[in-house]
Amino acid sequence: MRSRLTTARLFIAVFSTSAEEVAIWVIWRWLLPDFGINIPAGVLVAIMVAWAAFCTWLFVFTTVALRRQKPVGLPSMVGAVGKVASRLSPAGQVNIRGELWYATSKEGNIEVGEEVVVVGESGLKLLVRKAGVSPVTH
Repeated sequence: MRSRLTTARLFIAVFSTSAEEVAIWVIWRWLLPDFGINIPAGVLVAIMVAWAAFCTWLFVFTTVALRRQKPVGLPSMVGAVGKVASRLSPAGQVNIRGELWYATSKEGNIEVGEEVVVVGESGLKLLVRKAGVSPVTH
């Protein structure tokens, strides 16, 4: 899926850069002479090469930036550590990464201010346990 999107973005980038290069040439050929501005062909070529290089750099830069995007939402919270904002008995609120989340304790009541770690999700609630406590196995 990701390579298809990159291929589509590449096609759009090549098409739009080509259209921009044609626009630069049209401006040089017909518009500037009407205003008495004459730019040598060598300068035009340098401008067009610089523009193509900039567009190539921009495509590579954005492709790398898009690949680095981190997932967001509940699944990305697993493993995050936070503090209890309202008593978990077993449900309440926790503060994780500066945000308040509804959470349910997996292992009994947890008091305000105690550290918790996210171990999963259930619907739109986080499942947490006390930090530093190994999970109970049966």
